[in-house]
Amino acid sequence: MGSYKKDKHRPSPLPESSNSNKDEMGSYNYKMFNLFNRKFKITEAEPPKDVKQLFSKFSNGGSHMTADLLRRFLVLHQDELDCTLADAQKIVEEVINRRHHLTRYSRHSLNLDDFFHFLLYDDLNGPITSQVHNDMTAPLAQYFIYTGHNSYLTGNQLSSDCSEVPIVKALQRGVRVIELDLWPGSAKDEILVLHGRTLTTPVPLIKCLKSIRDYAFASSPYPVIITLEDHLTPELQAKVAEMVTQTFGGMLYYPESDSLLQFPSPESLKHRIIISTKPPKEYLESSGIKRKGPLSPGGRNSSEEDDEASGIPYHTAELEADDRSDSDQDDVDLTDCDNKSGQLGAPAYKRLITIHAGKPKGCLKDALKVAADKVRRLSLSEQELEKAAATNGTDVVRFTQKNILRIYPKGTRITSSNYKPIVGWMHGAQMIAFNMQGYGKSLWLMHGMFRANGGCGYLKKPDFLLEKGPNNEVFDPKTKLPVTKTLNVKVYLGDGWRLDFSHTHFDSYSPPDFYTKVYIVGVPADAAKRKTKIIEDNWSPAWNEEFTFPLTVPELALLRVEVQEYDMSDKDDFGGQTCLPVLDLRPGIRSVPLHDKKGEKLKNVRLLMGFQFV
Repeated sequence: MGSYKKDKHRPSPLPESSNSNKDEMGSYNYKMFNLFNRKFKITEAEPPKDVKQLFSKFSNGGSHMTADLLRRFLVLHQDELDCTLADAQKIVEEVINRRHHLTRYSRHSLNLDDFFHFLLYDDLNGPITSQVHNDMTAPLAQYFIYTGHNSYLTGNQLSSDCSEVPIVKALQRGVRVIELDLWPGSAKDEILVLHGRTLTTPVPLIKCLKSIRDYAFASSPYPVIITLEDHLTPELQAKVAEMVTQTFGGMLYYPESDSLLQFPSPESLKHRIIISTKPPKEYLESSGIKRKGPLSPGGRNSSEEDDEASGIPYHTAELEADDRSDSDQDDVDLTDCDNKSGQLGAPAYKRLITIHAGKPKGCLKDALKVAADKVRRLSLSEQELEKAAATNGTDVVRFTQKNILRIYPKGTRITSSNYKPIVGWMHGAQMIAFNMQGYGKSLWLMHGMFRANGGCGYLKKPDFLLEKGPNNEVFDPKTKLPVTKTLNVKVYLGDGWRLDFSHTHFDSYSPPDFYTKVYIVGVPADAAKRKTKIIEDNWSPAWNEEFTFPLTVPELALLRVEVQEYDMSDKDDFGGQTCLPVLDLRPGIRSVPLHDKKGEKLKNVRLLMGFQFV
């Protein structure tokens, strides 16, 4: 390491283009205090010892590897049992074309460097299974579902714009649950989407609906669930029903009966859109519930999230409605609705609801009771979940075996931060609602979890969360379990930073000093952290370090990887991250692409890593 590592308190070098600091011999020049240059040779990543040995082994000691020999490597070492000779031949042709711009008629085999570069191509040799492989025919309650919170917000919870753009981005990423808050506008029949009683600027509902229609299945064929937080009059509810049916047409699914005995499966709902919300308020009013305050865009947003946000007891129809049991709401006879409350609006609106929603009523244990004659969705805040996990953990697991549990962020997360999702997953909660427009390590975990099962947005829950014992007992998340699987991880090397960043991005006076941190995130017993050594002054660091992680619940384990650049005088710099579902890891040597802090994939940066289960 040079005597002058990056010090952000030192004067910055004069701005110069990257090209002007790279000489013809493949070196970078770093200017010191505008007085003299330091020259560092650019070193290309070289095949690690393991790669050389594998090439020698599977090429039978030769200098080239044919498609047949490559297939043998892929089947025996990479555990790609379904790989055919035609598959291997396509890989050989693609690698040769990328590296040498030759047609398939020019060369038919890989040399060592070709083989090494193949291992670094994440689209040909990625770290996780890219196909849907879970059973998708079980009821929705048996899946973790990729869920957004306040999906229309572009930034913070108080003053950012509302837009259809973050909805589109979420759907393109694979999110399957989109949340919309509905409020009346100033014009007749105008329905807006906004975060109530804040400075967020609204977006017309129709824009959001059309965006969902156009992008719902851009990344996954499995159903999109729209959760509605409704602050509308019965007349506007009728308008919503009209807009929804006209916009989605045959894409819209709703049940023939008011209550389902069990939810449909993701497979049966392919390319369908379903609605989840509370039953309309007019049914509650017709049963003697009266409003205590006006309902208006400027009034209190009484969705469960915003009740949490302020802690101020605003009294609106929704708050009173929430004091009633779900069964009370469902038992109201449509024929008894008073015409003056808009009886034509709510039946059409209510008919569209596939997943009936509600909040906890009374004590938590009562709220978690499982009904024999219907299924429903219950919402808890992250704090309420923590309390439930501490006192009623098995009740939560039992509830989620048949019903859907949605967890939402506490209201104080005004910057659109997120919480740790693992507690919800441990208890079977299907919808861990996250601010997808935010950023941070919790969101990286959410991205990682839903890279599993081909990134389709639905993950079959582990069997232990779905099973019942001979005495009707269910899994207790507090139970200490034995180690069932051990994951060996080897961090070979990293490459691509000099292509994605300027030569002074990490260090003003010399090449970067990278190291890699490797975490297991999962149940408390499995949590672990390891770190490689620091490789100094090198854009293509080679660590060649191996770590072992014993796992008690591998089904819920995530492998989180983060690269940092060491800075002796300031906070270490971020060099990329990824998070991968452990059980979807592909054995063997794999290319692991890294992402930026917002979860966007970096163009060239990747690690070469090895994975093995024992």
